[in-house]
Amino acid sequence: MSASYANLIGARDLAQRLHDPDWVIVDCRFDLANPDFGREAYARAHIPGAFHLDLDQDLSGPKTGRNGRHPLPDPAALAARLSACGIGNHTQVITYDDAGGMFAARLWWMMRWLGHHRVAVLDGGLQAWGREAQALTDLVPQARPTSYTLCLQPCRVDAATVLAHLGRPDMLIVDARSPDRYRGENETLDPVGGHIPGAINRFFRDNLDANGCFKQASVLREDFGTLLGGLDPHRVVHQCGSGVTACHNLLAMEAAGLSGSRLYAGSWSEWCADPHRPVATGPG
Repeated sequence: MSASYANLIGARDLAQRLHDPDWVIVDCRFDLANPDFGREAYARAHIPGAFHLDLDQDLSGPKTGRNGRHPLPDPAALAARLSACGIGNHTQVITYDDAGGMFAARLWWMMRWLGHHRVAVLDGGLQAWGREAQALTDLVPQARPTSYTLCLQPCRVDAATVLAHLGRPDMLIVDARSPDRYRGENETLDPVGGHIPGAINRFFRDNLDANGCFKQASVLREDFGTLLGGLDPHRVVHQCGSGVTACHNLLAMEAAGLSGSRLYAGSWSEWCADPHRPVATGPG
């Protein structure tokens, strides 16, 4: 078996293994304001050999109006979609986007949820690939369908669990949204502004350097160490607006060697759909 990557991979390393038969690349480009963007961008040009998985159609389940904007899909349905791309339990999966990893990290976390650890995000995304002067193509690869066996991991929590732990020292909620949305200002995506009481804010873009790559592990470790005040990562629960950018903070913590935190996948869009759940505003 070839070298294994579990969190991040550089563009140069990916280029050297582009034709490895045990590797599958997944293009996760998406635009919340233009849901057709990812599919259209993929059709124009993508990393050779990459398949495309869409946030709305492939990486989310049906919405009920109460379960958030991007609810998790049925695990069996997700496994079937991965299998159709030729992804088996031992495949090295590389996921990328052009948005600093915000969508690629969603698939990274979902595969970890399924029990898959040979999955990494292309650090710096398509922009880093371009800086290495690597080629793109419009050719859609031929999949080699396989089978995928689920081994779900306890790396997520639900709204009831979050509610039951509010105000208790055994759970710290980290909100990945921008500071203004965390405060309840300039809310344009969800009908209610604010945050879960007791949550602290770590804007996911603070994980990136000026080139759009993840900061060095030592820097991330210091950042999150200060933010968490030495709290055990297993007590940390990440959330955002709809369970997407929270995965970016999860990835950053894993890359920093701070393993074990969990995701509240429904996040703010699910939380605020129930008027009986408490809401906080302001700086926290």
